[in-house]
Amino acid sequence: ILKDATTFFSRSIPHLATVIPAMDLIYKTLTSYSQNQKYCASIHAAVHLTKKTLNHYYELTDKSEVYHIAMVLHPQHKLSYFKNAGWTEEWINTA
Repeated sequence: ILKDATTFFSRSIPHLATVIPAMDLIYKTLTSYSQNQKYCASIHAAVHLTKKTLNHYYELTDKSEVYHIAMVLHPQHKLSYFKNAGWTEEWINTA
């Protein structure tokens, strides 16, 4: 998933409205890896550290209103993305 994200953001012309959905997809994928018992302990540890790093950068998007504004103004997303992603009403209203 990380290679796919790197390739996507390197090849195409990324815009801010794709950052949060991409981070959500990566987080969801990493969560499924962390819950899969077929992976050994070292893989689980690596996934845990990757999720921790991703959360750090996700929190940085909260400090910049630009990401939320880009999502709300994007014709495909608007506020529906936040609602579908399970954000609380307080977070949606802030966005």
